[in-house]
Amino acid sequence: MGGDPIIFGLTVAEFEDWSLRILVTALIVYMLFIIGNLAKQSKAGRYGTIWLFVALGLGFVGFVAKSFIQKFMGIE
Repeated sequence: MGGDPIIFGLTVAEFEDWSLRILVTALIVYMLFIIGNLAKQSKAGRYGTIWLFVALGLGFVGFVAKSFIQKFMGIE
């Protein structure tokens, strides 16, 4: 056989790819929870909450957009 080592039935590269996607998604969801909790505790109101999500959420929107751009351009 002599191929890549197998982890949970996946090659190392496949395992790393799945781990990155799942764990980064979990981190983004957790950050959304933190932003929402921050808005609630600071009594930001409707527009303050929207701006908190826009300003603080813009970083991971760029991260997600990067993967779509890579797929669109065929880089990945």
